[in-house]
Amino acid sequence: MTGDERSPEDQGVPGPPAEVSTNLARLADTVARLRDEVDHAQAVADGRALIELAKGVLMERLRCTPADAARQLESLAGRAGMTALEFAADVVGEAAEDRISEVAREFLARADGEESVAVRLRTAESGVLAAGDTQRVAESILEHALRPMGATAVAVWLAGPDGSLTLAGSAGFSAEEAARWRYVPPGVATPARSALIERDTVWAPTLSAAGLPSIGQHTLAGGGRVAVPTGTGGRIIGVVEMCWPDPLPAEPGRQRRQLEALAELCAHTLDTWDGVIAPVRVTGQSGDFGDFIGELVDFVDGLHDPAVLLSPCVDGGRLSDFRVHHANIRFADPGGRPRSRIVGTRLLEAYPLAAGESGLLDKIQRVYATGEPFRADNMAITTLVDQVPLTVITDVSVTRFAGNVLLVLRIQDDAAKLAVLLQHAQRLGRIGGFEENVVTGVITWNTELFALYGLPPDAEPLSLHELAGHAHSDDALSIGRFLRAVLHHKRPSSTAFRLQRSDGVARHIRVVAEPVVDGRGELVAVRGAYQDVSAQHWTEVALAATRDRLAETEQQAIERNRLALQLQQAIMPPAKGPIDMPGLRAAVRYRPAEKEHLVGGDWYDAVALPTGEILLCVGDVAGHGIDAATGMVSLRNALRGLAATGAGPSQLLTWLNLVAYHLTDHVTATAVAAVYNPADRKLRWARAGHLPPIVRRRSGEATTLPLIQGSLLGAVRDVVYQEEEVQLDEGDILLIYTDGLIERRDRPVQESVSRLVTLVDGHDGGLEHQLDRLLTYSTADTDDDTCVVGIEVTGIRG
Repeated sequence: MTGDERSPEDQGVPGPPAEVSTNLARLADTVARLRDEVDHAQAVADGRALIELAKGVLMERLRCTPADAARQLESLAGRAGMTALEFAADVVGEAAEDRISEVAREFLARADGEESVAVRLRTAESGVLAAGDTQRVAESILEHALRPMGATAVAVWLAGPDGSLTLAGSAGFSAEEAARWRYVPPGVATPARSALIERDTVWAPTLSAAGLPSIGQHTLAGGGRVAVPTGTGGRIIGVVEMCWPDPLPAEPGRQRRQLEALAELCAHTLDTWDGVIAPVRVTGQSGDFGDFIGELVDFVDGLHDPAVLLSPCVDGGRLSDFRVHHANIRFADPGGRPRSRIVGTRLLEAYPLAAGESGLLDKIQRVYATGEPFRADNMAITTLVDQVPLTVITDVSVTRFAGNVLLVLRIQDDAAKLAVLLQHAQRLGRIGGFEENVVTGVITWNTELFALYGLPPDAEPLSLHELAGHAHSDDALSIGRFLRAVLHHKRPSSTAFRLQRSDGVARHIRVVAEPVVDGRGELVAVRGAYQDVSAQHWTEVALAATRDRLAETEQQAIERNRLALQLQQAIMPPAKGPIDMPGLRAAVRYRPAEKEHLVGGDWYDAVALPTGEILLCVGDVAGHGIDAATGMVSLRNALRGLAATGAGPSQLLTWLNLVAYHLTDHVTATAVAAVYNPADRKLRWARAGHLPPIVRRRSGEATTLPLIQGSLLGAVRDVVYQEEEVQLDEGDILLIYTDGLIERRDRPVQESVSRLVTLVDGHDGGLEHQLDRLLTYSTADTDDDTCVVGIEVTGIRG
């Protein structure tokens, strides 16, 4: 079984089965124990082989028979005070003289250096065994073991079931300091408390660096502090806290094992310390413990909750598991197995998934070690049923009883789940239920209905006949129809009304009720529910108002877009055919955006100037709608007027930039302006943030004009526009276009321009066919309006 303390709402009850881990540490311990039994049997067989090998060595050296070698092996082993197997290992090792023998001798040589430590530990152990109480134990381990290691004080703490700490013995502290720290309440963070919670040694190089208060904190704050939990059979009884006047190294090294060995010496006296009622486990009469366990089993059987009594399993002095000693009749296995298959087995054998990290076994071990009870509601427990993980939701309680653990598992059955779900559904839906017995007059409300009416839970429920008195006066008619349908016509009905609560709060309520009749058709009761629909009501009101505003806004947008489209078409009527001008032929294609609200600011113009030259321009105002259309008109008309001065393209764009910057309302645009001279077929041009034109020579080669300097119109006040000149010949075609022809969201602009050049390069038809083909094969996906102006140089010079 594994445990998860999250609520069912967080888990989504029942949650999906947790993934089963295959390297769980505690489960591995169980497997290791079973493997040890197999290894022991194998070792017995291996021992026989080793003895036979030693006999062979003796037969070869003594030149004797197998029977004589066997007798010699037993005789020599007896004289050496060893078992036959141990003596056989020595004989084989001496005969082999291999690396194993060499390593063994080196280990023994190193062990000789630890004699002083062993002497100290044995001396302290003798003192502990001779001591009659925990105070003398503290004095003994300080005198015989800790002072030679540099320590100056020691405190032995007894852990209480509530997590408190009691000073059972101390040495090296003043009487006043010991009296001040005789009791540490639960929840106070100290080094000893940390060791108790973590169930591991706490090593602090200095007490001040640890930031925790403790005994001797004023005189030994700059010294090291070590707190070691101690106990028997996996049950932590207390903590031994040792103090040094100087800082300790950051890493304990081998010294840690010595201190843990000293702490183990205190466990016996702590278990029998005065004032603590120790469990009667071994007395002069062997029946005492059995009587105690019998009473505990009777206690478990008397519980109304499903409960299991667990006994600790201690292997080699270490707590490895718990055995299911007893399960009362109310206990139901989460996996559906009968109690007879659970009782008597180890916990990990019956529930291997309990060994998961932060699982149920971890919590049981913590309770057994510290004595602090554990309780959790809505805890997910996962068991294996035919190797399939099954998760159930339980309320768990774990308590230590005199060296045993009482585990209570309340599995939520379907009825309890449905009741909880119904309660949450009524709370979330703000629904209150009622039943009114018309014969006895007894009225029953649930808790939520009292809350809807704003009444305390102990108030007197209201009858249906009193409903109109607590509603808005305008709702009296609908309430009357509702009551007649239910009480007189005996049919289900519902109505909505405005509840006027006693606290002044008005709520919109919907009530639904149905009659309950007996066998004769007489009305005996009415049951139903109230629901607070205030949020829904005000949402509907807000939605209605929003729909009205949206309809008005939508109509205004339609009118604005229609006006923008009419304005655009008035300024730039669609060209029905090519425009013949001196020395060139011009054609225009304009494709508006598919959606009316995306009417843009694309514009073009071709004007014969008084000088005989021809002004060609294409522009694109940023944005859409009426603002873009009016901005387009302003810039187009301004450029026409400025061109009458005879200025070149760069100067025209400089002036047009000032117009966009000062005279329009935050208009920005791109444009290409070109002046063509039919006399010498030279084209002077400049660009303002616009894509450069494409030239297709008569030979069929198509290229883009260079990307000369020039930022978009209206962005900054002072801009310098570069001007270039290109020589055109008869049959050459110049294409000026807006970005709506090529722009795509999924590729760079330069890649789209290259594709357009390839499309122009592969065409050998006339000018108009060229423009139609460009619109047909356009791959743009931005739904922007598109403008393309084509100029073909003719043979007539101006």
